[in-house]
Amino acid sequence: MELRKQDVRNISPDVPDEWFVPIQQNQQAGEAVVRPSLSYWKDSWHRLLKNKLAMAGLIFLIFLAIFAIFGPVLSPHSVETQRLTEQNLPPSGKYWFGTDDLGRDVFTRTAYGARISLFVGLMAAMIDFIIGVVYGGIAGYKGGRTDNLMMRFVEILYGLPYLLVVILVMVVIGPGLTTIILALSITGWIGMARIVRGQVLQIKNYEFVLASKTFGTSAARIIRKNLLPNTMGPIIVQMTLTIPSAIFAEAFLSFIGLGIQAPHASWGVMANDGLSTILSGYWWRLFFPTLFISLTMFAFNVLGDGLQDALDPKLRR
Repeated sequence: MELRKQDVRNISPDVPDEWFVPIQQNQQAGEAVVRPSLSYWKDSWHRLLKNKLAMAGLIFLIFLAIFAIFGPVLSPHSVETQRLTEQNLPPSGKYWFGTDDLGRDVFTRTAYGARISLFVGLMAAMIDFIIGVVYGGIAGYKGGRTDNLMMRFVEILYGLPYLLVVILVMVVIGPGLTTIILALSITGWIGMARIVRGQVLQIKNYEFVLASKTFGTSAARIIRKNLLPNTMGPIIVQMTLTIPSAIFAEAFLSFIGLGIQAPHASWGVMANDGLSTILSGYWWRLFFPTLFISLTMFAFNVLGDGLQDALDPKLRR
């Protein structure tokens, strides 16, 4: 200290002595945590908030849910009321999205189509979640011969063309909302099962799982209490990617006549009806259903990408 002080004096004699007094630092202040401790889910939520594109997708999906629930209530027109004197009217103050060839309000039918699409997507995702988590959790935890047999069966189903299986089921059973959900769920759970199995294989050798085994905890309780909570991040991401796939599959099946049947409102049915009239200048009949299909697919995908980054433990600070 004295040497350094003398060196400074030789360079600048006017430096006051107060500059060389050591700073008295409180020990508790020095050991205080600068950044508040956050749980895994709070930290993931804060990082998701920083992803503007993912938040834009989340905001649109909230708007879509509100639109599906309250849209038909706000509209003064019924979903199936036909007004043959008001056919193919363009969007206006009376008909916000215009009318179709039977004089039905396109806005109200689009809102009902949102109900069907969200219901199909959520139900398919929930069924995939239940089957995939149970199947993948058992295969990953048991391992060995059980895992080999279960995964060989999964590989056989994975080799089948997904869309071909769905169309085959729709043709055999017949079109309908329940049939669509059943057809989408036959092989839709495979991706979830493979992800859960991979996560369980990695986590089951951790110390806290081995400690539970040592204390005699049952396999079902270990999977439910120790393994599944630590795999929820990838599971949530997979579900957000399953929903748009199911929505698009429903719209495609309805578009080709194997899904929801007219006169029920569905985005696929409306797109099919509007495609034949696009050359006649009735652009709104095709524009609005395809717009909502595209925005919904985009919103779910960007939200899934954002959740994948936010829930990744390697990116946690």
